[in-house]
Amino acid sequence: MRLITVSGPPSSGKTSVILKTIEYLKAEALKIGIVKFDCLSTYDNLLYEKMGIPVMVGLSGNLCPDHFFISNIDDCMRWGVREGMDILVSESAGLCNRCSPHIKDITAVCVIDCLSGVHTPKKIGPMLKLADVVVITKGDIVSQAEREVFSFRVKQANPRASVLFINGITGQGAYDLSVSFRNAAWVDSLDGKRLRFSMPAALCSYCLGETKIGEDYQTGNVKKMDFGEVKA
Repeated sequence: MRLITVSGPPSSGKTSVILKTIEYLKAEALKIGIVKFDCLSTYDNLLYEKMGIPVMVGLSGNLCPDHFFISNIDDCMRWGVREGMDILVSESAGLCNRCSPHIKDITAVCVIDCLSGVHTPKKIGPMLKLADVVVITKGDIVSQAEREVFSFRVKQANPRASVLFINGITGQGAYDLSVSFRNAAWVDSLDGKRLRFSMPAALCSYCLGETKIGEDYQTGNVKKMDFGEVKA
């Protein structure tokens, strides 16, 4: 089975891009499955079910969605193999800029939209910098010059990636992404595979449920800002 990880910031158009890409893959009689990860709730599974696509939903709740993803993706992989799928697409929750949702030797896609600002590609960490394909959405809303500048900034952040413009409403450009899905490497297990980059560090007192503010309540992995000498 081919496994694809699709990630991106919130509301960047991940689901729309996947739906438009799936239309080309279904035309080739490929069996597609979706695993939708989110934080508190999602209705995207209804859109996949409407297309007749098998979908599983994982809600991370009070856990980091990236940590939740990597703790469950191997089970998702086994589910896809058991169901006889040709391609399994993992769609992440809308992730923070430091998240690391990509796996070595597994095709990785990052979806980002033009409206987020021309400096955004430099602000995003492994989610964009280590992706194989970067999909830029909402390009129809900005000018050609803005699209070119944004694409250039993406290339600066990740020179190796293929950069695609896809319109999530019309599906323009989605065929090229479907080719990347179809040409992804086959894999039968994730046991022993590695993340492309380490997860964000955590495990402080607030991770464990603390709600009070103040140094007396801060323990574990805590990082403080340096304001220099504070005069009385």
